[in-house]
Amino acid sequence: MLALALVALGTAAGIAGLAVLRSFGSGVRVGRLLSITPVVTIEEALAAAATGEERYLGVEGRIDATDAFTDEHDRPLVFRRTRLELRTRGRWRTIDDAVERVPFSLDAGPASIAVDVDALAAGLAVLPRESQGTAGEIPDRMPPGTPPTSPVRLRVEQVSSVEHATALGCPRVEPDGSVRLTAARGRPLVLTTLERDEAMRVLAGGRRRRAVAAAALLVAAPVLVTAGLLAALVRGLV
Repeated sequence: MLALALVALGTAAGIAGLAVLRSFGSGVRVGRLLSITPVVTIEEALAAAATGEERYLGVEGRIDATDAFTDEHDRPLVFRRTRLELRTRGRWRTIDDAVERVPFSLDAGPASIAVDVDALAAGLAVLPRESQGTAGEIPDRMPPGTPPTSPVRLRVEQVSSVEHATALGCPRVEPDGSVRLTAARGRPLVLTTLERDEAMRVLAGGRRRRAVAAAALLVAAPVLVTAGLLAALVRGLV
């Protein structure tokens, strides 16, 4: 009876842990990639591209662009995503998503590698700017029938050309002979201007307790199942 209970508890813990992780969306996968992907020099990434072998790698460097655009504070930007979200049924739903971007590269000394800005989507990890209000404040931008008291928020994620960044992707040789870092092998292009630990916190969306709970459940699951199997084995030997 004890063995069966331990196995059942372990299975339940594993299912609950996976459910909590799924609630974080794509952030979990991006965070895992930031943790496990080897970071190499730009020169090494260029050499990997020359071999023709697709390798998912990380590189670090200073962001550089020739056609940067400016924000309201005259900061030069290479990427900006502005999302208007409406909270319904306890979840935020995107109702408007606007992206501005220009080609840019990562530079380190004389070495440079282009970043496939068109492939930059869920893999962006930067500190967002956020403002909140209600649907009644911007009724012309809301879906018909939205209650005026519904919470709304505007999230702005942007990348400046004066920042350093870490990018993860596959370096590929383009038809013109240049090398570009892009999504490949089922993995997204990732870009962050934050230190790795801070990027993890941003990807978790401030839900640190839930992240810790998920980790604890996933650690406990195999321990409980193993204990249950051992208990069953011992009982069978007695």
